[in-house]
Amino acid sequence: MKLINVGFGNLVNSDKIIAIVTPESAPVKRMVQEAKSQGVLIDATCGRRSKSVIITEHNHIVLSAISCETIQNRTDESEEQRDE
Repeated sequence: MKLINVGFGNLVNSDKIIAIVTPESAPVKRMVQEAKSQGVLIDATCGRRSKSVIITEHNHIVLSAISCETIQNRTDESEEQRDE
């Protein structure tokens, strides 16, 4: 299990991440609203604007104030460390 920092000290298990998407599109906005109504939305933005939406294996949705590219770089770095 490798934890990835998604901002402000919040961590997500990188093995459980299915997708990291931007929150601007209408389908993603609907997905976030549905997750909120079902109680599976995790807001890790600390009151800031969401820059990425992380979708996990068990249909939990994590909002992050860090960009998709930054999270991808952190995930790639952790995989490189795991390979060593």
